[in-house]
Amino acid sequence: MSASSIPRIHPLWVRLAHWLNALAVTVLVLSGWRIYDASPLFAFELPRELTLGGWLGGAIQWHFAAMWLFAGNGMVYLAANLLGRRLFRRFFPISLSALLADLAAALRGQLSHADPGRYNAVQRLAYLFVMVDSLLLVLSGLVLWKSVQFPFLRELLGGYETARRVHFLAMAGMVGFVGIHLLMVALVPRTLLTMIRGR
Repeated sequence: MSASSIPRIHPLWVRLAHWLNALAVTVLVLSGWRIYDASPLFAFELPRELTLGGWLGGAIQWHFAAMWLFAGNGMVYLAANLLGRRLFRRFFPISLSALLADLAAALRGQLSHADPGRYNAVQRLAYLFVMVDSLLLVLSGLVLWKSVQFPFLRELLGGYETARRVHFLAMAGMVGFVGIHLLMVALVPRTLLTMIRGR
């Protein structure tokens, strides 16, 4: 079977958005951990070897650079998904019965990956979660960056200190998603090739 006869699963724009997001999230998390360590919210700090930036000022510079990439890439991705109606075709509908059945199959290691072009209910929920989580990261990040300029948003998130906690928990959610995502890729490695080649 020739490469041209294999159906395309991920168009080029999806693959570019995926890899740009992977870069942005990696830089944001590692620099964010350095920023967190400068003023911890909880009774722990993260190992310096897992952080980026070296010092607070350097970490903030990395964080801001990756923030623009993350937000810009996210807006383009969301707009393309909405305009092309891909969002509705790929991620909806989700029924509770399908979600529970797919989750049970996943926990037993029996979730089928026969059709790599179709997301199961667990994947749909996970990808919708990460879209909402990304939005929460951006909004809470705006409050932390420009609190005075966004008073309504600051109050909507419960004030500056609450926004810090929201930002941290949303980041933890993103790290959890990435960890599960990488585990699934390790279990079904052809999904990585699909995200590189599109087929």
